[in-house]
Amino acid sequence: MSQQTRGMWLGLLGVAIFAVTLPMTRLATGTAEAPQLSPWFVTFGRATLAGGLSILFLLLTRAPWPTRVQRRPLALAVVGNALGFPLLLGFALRHVSSGHAAVVLALLPLVTAAAAAWVMHQRARLGFWLSAAAGASLVVAYSLFRAQQHSGGFAVQWADLLLLGAVLLAAMGYVFGAQVTPSLGAERVICWICVMALPVTLPGALLTWPQHPIALPSWLGLLYVGVFSMWAGFFAWFRGLALGGALRVSQTQLLQPFLSILAAVPLLGEPLELVTLGFALAVVASVFIGKRLS
Repeated sequence: MSQQTRGMWLGLLGVAIFAVTLPMTRLATGTAEAPQLSPWFVTFGRATLAGGLSILFLLLTRAPWPTRVQRRPLALAVVGNALGFPLLLGFALRHVSSGHAAVVLALLPLVTAAAAAWVMHQRARLGFWLSAAAGASLVVAYSLFRAQQHSGGFAVQWADLLLLGAVLLAAMGYVFGAQVTPSLGAERVICWICVMALPVTLPGALLTWPQHPIALPSWLGLLYVGVFSMWAGFFAWFRGLALGGALRVSQTQLLQPFLSILAAVPLLGEPLELVTLGFALAVVASVFIGKRLS
């Protein structure tokens, strides 16, 4: 198997792992009608699990400590990826389906590219910004459509604002993590993010430990997002980008919304709605065009 092919397969593995994050997070938090683990505990608990694994990895590989210059972008990545994104996602998934969330999160590649253009002072063509505006408009249209279906009126749901905030925070984390990846190494970036978060996440997990019985599937959902979504998935994803080339392998991310929607069918029993698939396809098309024009 060639290096590029191995990179593509590792990229697909990373995307598949990240795609299952949505249904697994909803499994962990439950719904507003049948709550399980609190979004606070899921956020702190998953990062604590990943932090413990990261300490072992960094010790075994004898990783050097981040320099003073590297610590600032790592701290911003902690806020975005380890704390902000999972917290807002957890609260949102108590009120909307994981398929609904997948449509909104399909904007993440475009928002990440826009954040990179802003933070790293990279110039993007007009076509990219038009594609980004089209994708955002599709997400707003979908949110209004779902609100009209559920409540009979056109209004952006509170959960959609949380999802958009999660997208912005995740994109910020990705960009600042990418800033130190060349000097620190891809796997070490996610490990140091998880370790630097431990002074917040470990006490937070203990303080928000559930006081009522929790169903076993919810604990399994937390275990998945802690071990795979927060940690192991990044190993496959970053290694795939390095082996197969970022430009080529990053295109596999376009499959993520559809994999999330499909995974929610057996895991949560969510129906496979053609409207959701259609909007997801339209948003992904805008992301694909935007990447081509960036």
